[in-house]
Amino acid sequence: MQTSRRKILGILIASVLVVAGALLVPAKLPRNTCACGAGGETQLAHPGWRLAAPISYENLTIFPVITAQDADTSEFATLDEALASGEALISEQGSEIRRSREGAVVPNYSQGPRVNQLVLINRGKRPLILLAGEVVSGGKQDRVIGKDRIVPIGAAPLPLDVFCVEHGRWTPGAVEFSAAQTMVHPSVRDKAAVEQDQSQVWAAVRGEANGVGTATQTVTVETQTEALAAPAPAISRSAVAGAIQESGTQSYQKIYEYSPIGTSVETFTQEMQRRFARQTADLKGERVVGVVVAFGQEVAWSDIFASSRLFEAYWPKVLRSYVVEAMTRPRIRRAASLDDARDFLRPATGHIEEETEPGVYRWRKQAEGRLAEIELDALDPKPFTLHWLRVLHGESNVRPGYVE
Repeated sequence: MQTSRRKILGILIASVLVVAGALLVPAKLPRNTCACGAGGETQLAHPGWRLAAPISYENLTIFPVITAQDADTSEFATLDEALASGEALISEQGSEIRRSREGAVVPNYSQGPRVNQLVLINRGKRPLILLAGEVVSGGKQDRVIGKDRIVPIGAAPLPLDVFCVEHGRWTPGAVEFSAAQTMVHPSVRDKAAVEQDQSQVWAAVRGEANGVGTATQTVTVETQTEALAAPAPAISRSAVAGAIQESGTQSYQKIYEYSPIGTSVETFTQEMQRRFARQTADLKGERVVGVVVAFGQEVAWSDIFASSRLFEAYWPKVLRSYVVEAMTRPRIRRAASLDDARDFLRPATGHIEEETEPGVYRWRKQAEGRLAEIELDALDPKPFTLHWLRVLHGESNVRPGYVE
């Protein structure tokens, strides 16, 4: 009888402990726990995206973002297309372009030039896409577009927010700006797109951005990827800054014109392009619409578009920008993993800022800690995301102590 009572008591105590343990389990997942779908994989910010196998060369790794949902974006023009065809005109304020009642384009000299504002007119038949970091050449200084936006057909002359990337020149160049077919590298683009600060843009152009290492430093690690083959000549942050300083006007474009830097960038870019084209050549029913970018083991950037058409239009200049960034960072050849890239594309959290032009576009920034995400949505004829940018900004996790 006593034994039976002891057994019953033991069962009751065990039951109480099980219930208590269940009550102590947290109701919410920890912040760093993977947000996973039914199959156990990390959920991406967009359900239609899939990450392909990485492509690596030197310290640069690119993960193609592919989808079967290729949107029709033919109704939109890029800035390079529109400036080359004359469908878009950009000028300094003070030689502002306006339309007369008869439709003729006439200058206006009522205001003086301003460093951080130009004037744009879209006289084409398609809405115009502008992306933060695109370089335009001419006027009194070369500038970069300050923020993603869409300029509708027939819009009034637009005061265009820009940042200078040619510190030191304030003399007349071409009256109208031309497409430089260049995107500033991520350390500079971050300061324009996310920080929105001219002094930080100039500092980044000069190579003073926090966390950017020196490419002449190398970490020796084991790897089984193709990344070790045919190493490209390295440039340092100081070499890039030196090329800009030697221009006399601190022109960003000198990065590509200065030898040996220009040659090194082109060699690296061509090799990365060859590998990318080879790996993405045989996709079945899917198209590349963007990329996730890692420098060494740090996943730091992504540019993703609504369509393969838009991606292909921007790909040459965004790739060159990634290459410049890679060549100014420590040459750590251990690449980021596919899981690292998936984790980078998780749905965003954090503080939200929005700007909207009704019926035209919505710009949305969401930021928390070092992660910032920017979406450019077209609103006509129906809302959809034209460009999606995610940035790991601020100080890099790479420390000099890790470098041999």
